[in-house]
Amino acid sequence: MNKVIGIIAGSLRKSSFSKKIGSALLSMAPEGFVFKLVPLDNLPVYNQDFDDNDIVPESYVAFRDTVRNLDGIIFITPEHNRSMPAVLKNAIDIASRPYGKSAWNGKPGAVFSNSPGNLGGFGANHHLRQSLVFLNVPVMQQPEVYLSHINECFDERGNVKDDKTKDLLNKAVEAYIAWFRKIAG
Repeated sequence: MNKVIGIIAGSLRKSSFSKKIGSALLSMAPEGFVFKLVPLDNLPVYNQDFDDNDIVPESYVAFRDTVRNLDGIIFITPEHNRSMPAVLKNAIDIASRPYGKSAWNGKPGAVFSNSPGNLGGFGANHHLRQSLVFLNVPVMQQPEVYLSHINECFDERGNVKDDKTKDLLNKAVEAYIAWFRKIAG
């Protein structure tokens, strides 16, 4: 049975670089694995009243079920103001609730960050890792994946055109799969 790895791009923008990276990763799934894009587009801002009053939006239920059924997760995040985007933090909060029923628990993760700037989303990468520690998501430590000048890496159809970026992504996916096998058994 194939292991299902969720690809979560922390951006809503139609032509976001994170979504393009996620799409590029789909073809890199090795034998025995399936990579699946997990959209965040329909998730209202988390409000604990939904859980407390049993009025949970259907989009929350579907998202929590999707995350619960994943074997692992690769997070792809841009950087907003030296942190992860609100949409990604919202998704993390939604699947971590209600308290004690986190869908993230124990799922091996990886963080790939990106930015048009020089630092490759360093701040977002580390803020996301901080949240994942609390949620008991073991995160691959090496290689660290910071994709700088990401705006220069795609052709007009959204495909990765830069060989250096393709190589980095391939090596990162290979490392994640090897690490996943160690962690997940």
